[in-house]
Formats: sequence, structure tokens, C-alpha cells
Amino acid sequence: MSVPLYLHPMKDRNTIRFSDSDRGIRAATFFLRKGGLVAFPTETVYGLGADARNERAVADIYRAKGRPAHNPVIVHVTDSAAGTMLIDLPEAGMKAAKAFWPGPLTLVGPVRGDSGIAPICRAGAETLAVRVPEHRLAQTLLKAFAGPLAAPSANRSGQVSPTHADHVMEELNGRIDGVLDGGPCAVGLESTILGFDADGTARLLRPGGVSLEDLERTLGVVRSGIIIDDTAPSAPGQLSSHYAPGARVRLNADAPGLGEAWLGFGPDPDRISAISINLSPSGNLEEAGTHLFAALRQLDEWLNGSGVIAVAPIPQSGLGQAINDRLRRAAAPRT
Repeated sequence: MSVPLYLHPMKDRNTIRFSDSDRGIRAATFFLRKGGLVAFPTETVYGLGADARNERAVADIYRAKGRPAHNPVIVHVTDSAAGTMLIDLPEAGMKAAKAFWPGPLTLVGPVRGDSGIAPICRAGAETLAVRVPEHRLAQTLLKAFAGPLAAPSANRSGQVSPTHADHVMEELNGRIDGVLDGGPCAVGLESTILGFDADGTARLLRPGGVSLEDLERTLGVVRSGIIIDDTAPSAPGQLSSHYAPGARVRLNADAPGLGEAWLGFGPDPDRISAISINLSPSGNLEEAGTHLFAALRQLDEWLNGSGVIAVAPIPQSGLGQAINDRLRRAAAPRT
């Protein structure tokens, strides 16, 4: 299935920063109802929102981000009832929705025929990715809009995800209608994405804000095998190169080399560079996740988008699985 990307010229837009207020919500909702693009905060990262029922509006998300046309987007709704009206879920999916919605979990299932969701959101797949965000401002916006919002991360495709409104303005100013400023995102990593095999067993498609351990405590068996697919991804978050700064990223470093920036975790080595940030000196994975993308952005700015960022080893347990996933993709060859 081809994905139509209406090739009308994208005019420069006067991007407005909307305040966290009733007036700001009304203004953001006005633009969304007119088919515009408005970034908004979630507990994970800022998403770039458009009416998920409006094919042209969602196409403008792809154009504003430079997002590959074959990469699906996540649709955000207010609650579990709205989510399960869009996709069919097996028993494990319903249990996951009950346990983790609202929250940083995206569920992927066969799209219902009467969903009303624009096909472009699926990018040719038969499944749809759906999430119920927990963030107060995201919930307020969704309820005011009274409909589903397609919302991938509000940044240029493949680059570091935004966790502050300033990050959105740095990359998308002039390309979108507005950003609803809700301050920094608490989790700082994108949602976990969970799909389901033909027998109904849950499968982890992307680690994120809900840990594999928490999923397994609720669902029992969760199959692993994170999918990397640069040609025909069945869900968002499957591209090999993503979340990447301009500088190259070197993983599992004991210490920075000559001229390298340092991204630390836990106690720093005796020798670190002048350009350094520690994600969590105490070794707290939740703190590290919150600061990861902002730290990558800051180091990249200090390096002028060149050179190397050496990264300390991160444990693979808990939220560390999601942090390491993002770092591996940031370090992957650029596509």
C-alpha cells in the first residue's frame, strides 16, 4: 500500500508557544481542529499532534519532521475505552491496557474497520499503534479536542527526541503551528511498544517507559526480539538509526578519549573531559532516563555537531534496557 504525502508546498508557519492555561488549550485546540500541527508534552517526550482522522493533517506531520513515509505513527486517545475502540486486542492486551493505561505504554493491534483513523497513520500496515498518555496537559488537550491525535515525537526525523518545549522550537520553528509548553517531561524516554503474536502472547517491540520486568509481572510471558526494520516497519520505533545527535556516539566507554565529550553514569572515572555531563552520579536509572535526551542535545551543541560523545556503560536491567536501546540507535550508522 502506498502512503499519500500530499506534495503541496509547506508554507512557513508562525509557530506560537502556547501557555499551560485555559487560553493556551483553546488556542491549541483551534489549530488542531483546522488541520494544523501542535506539539504537546507527554510524560515521555513531546509529541507532534494532528487530527488522526485527517489524512492531510497527518501527512503534514511527515513533511514537517522529514519522516519516512513507511514509518507508522502512534495515535493518542483519552482512555482505555477509546483505545480499544480503535484496535482489537487479545486477552494479554486488555490486561496490559488495564494495568498501564494511562501511562508510557503503546499497544499495537489490528485496526478496527470503523476506527475512522486515517490510513496514513498505519503507513500501509494492517495494525495501529495506540497510547493513552498520563500527562495532565496531554489529557486536557485530548479531552478539549475530543478526538484521537496522531503524535510521533516533535523533532526532525532521526534526531534526538525533545523533552522540553525549547527543543521543539529549536527544530520545528516555522514548520508547525504551535507548541503547548508543559515544562520538562518526567520520564524522558519514549513509550514501551507492545505487540501480540498470532497466539495472543505479548511481544516487546520497543523498550521504553514501562520496563520489561513490570510487563512480565502483569502478563507473565513477554516474548523478546526487538524488531529492527528499515524497509517496512510494522510499528513505530523500529528504524535502526534514530535519536541521533550530529556527533558520533561511542558506547560502553571506560573513559573519554582525547578530545571526546563524556556522558557519564554512576561515579565518573578519574579522567574526564572538560565537556561532560553525568546522567546520574548515584547510578539511578530513572534519573538517567529523564536526562538522557537533553544531555545528548547539550553535548552535541557544545561539540557543534561533530566529534565523539563517549558514553559510560549503562546496566541492562529495568529502565536501562530502554536507555541502552536509544543509545545503540544513536550510535548506529546513519540511514
